[in-house]
Amino acid sequence: MKLSEIRKVASLARLSLNEQELTACGEQLTVILDYVSLLNEVDTTDVAPMPHPIPAENVFRADEQRASLPREAALANAPKTDGHFFLVPKILEEKCA
Repeated sequence: MKLSEIRKVASLARLSLNEQELTACGEQLTVILDYVSLLNEVDTTDVAPMPHPIPAENVFRADEQRASLPREAALANAPKTDGHFFLVPKILEEKCA
């Protein structure tokens, strides 16, 4: 795997790697991709596509109305609050049209 490709993958994964780590990751990624490429040798002509490899069931609880957590209890362990809402750092910049 090319070093530029490894840098791109590391960037997409938000990883800050030095040259030695990039080289090591490149070797590991090459082994992984070679192993995954073995799947191309499997005959899947008579295999129907499936959304999930094992049967999945709805595991949600019934949607029933019940009392909610009191505001004081919900805010009790919050690092910052104004007494009514959680206060969180702004992460998105506002853009003027």
